[in-house]
Amino acid sequence: MDLVKVLFRIVTILPLMLIVTLFMGKRSIGELPVFDFLVILTLGSVVGADIADPNVHHLPTVGAIIAIALLQKLIAWWKIKNHKVGRLLSFEPTLVIYEGQFHIKNMRKISYSIDNILQMLREKDVFRVADVHFALIEANGELSVKLKPEKELVNREDLQSAQLKSSIEYTVIMDGRIQEQALEHLGLDETWLREELLKGDIVNIQDVFYAAINEENRLNITMRTPGYTKNIPIFH
Repeated sequence: MDLVKVLFRIVTILPLMLIVTLFMGKRSIGELPVFDFLVILTLGSVVGADIADPNVHHLPTVGAIIAIALLQKLIAWWKIKNHKVGRLLSFEPTLVIYEGQFHIKNMRKISYSIDNILQMLREKDVFRVADVHFALIEANGELSVKLKPEKELVNREDLQSAQLKSSIEYTVIMDGRIQEQALEHLGLDETWLREELLKGDIVNIQDVFYAAINEENRLNITMRTPGYTKNIPIFH
C-alpha cells in the first residue's frame, strides 16, 4: 500500500509542480534571485517529504505547494511595484574591476578571489584585465564586462584599415606571490620584475595584489591598498 501511495503521489505531484513552475515564470529557473532560490528550496523540501513518507498527508502538501507559488507571485509583483523592496530581496551588482584595476574591498565583501574573476573574464573572451573599463558581479553571480572603448569589437569595415594585435596578459604576481612559471614562459626573471616594480616605487612584492604583463612587456598592477576606492552608480 505504501508503494501505491508513493506512485500515486509522484503521478499527481509532478504535473502540479510543472503547472506551478510555469505559473511562477522564467525568473524562477533563469536568474534565481535570493527569494526565488529559497522558494525552490522550500518546494523541493515539501515535495520530497510528501513523496518519501507515505504517512505525510497528501492534500495539505498540495495546498502548501499552491500557497508557496501564490506567495512567490505576490512577492514578485510587490518587487515590481516597490523598488526598495526589490533591492532588499536581491543582491545589488558589485563592482570588481574599474579601469583595469581590481576593486579589492568589494571582492572581499562577496568572497571572490582573483582566480574567480580571471576565470570569468576568460569565459567572456577577455584575457587582459587592463582592457576592462569596468566589470560587475550581477545578482545571479554572473560577470558583466564593459571593455574600454578602444578595446571593443570593431566592425567588419574597420578590419580593412586596422591590423588586429594579440590581446592577452600573463599573471606574474597573484596576491603577493610571484608566478615564476609565467615569467619563465615569457623569458623573464624575478630580477627583471623587481626592477620594473621599482620604477613605480614598489619595493615589497607583498604589497602587490595583482600584476600581469602584456605582449609588450608592460605591467598592469593592482596594489593591495590602492590610493582610491572607486564605485559606479549601477543598481537594479
